[in-house]
Amino acid sequence: MSATFEDVKAVIMDVMKIDGDGISMDTRFVEDLKADSMDQFFLIDGFCEKFGMNISDEDARAIRTVADAVNYIDAHKS
Repeated sequence: MSATFEDVKAVIMDVMKIDGDGISMDTRFVEDLKADSMDQFFLIDGFCEKFGMNISDEDARAIRTVADAVNYIDAHKS
């Protein structure tokens, strides 16, 4: 897996307080990880902090899976 995936996974593990065994590119934040709106906020905030970027509210709403997060970050990294 990519370095971005590993970093995204680390943020998810920290925010959701889970181990990373079940996290894959297909993992859905709400359906699979049971993330509520606050969890989603903290996930996006964690991605922003980890990767030194800003994610708009509109873009954040489109990030529903780990793959969405990885692809967005890879496309917008400076």
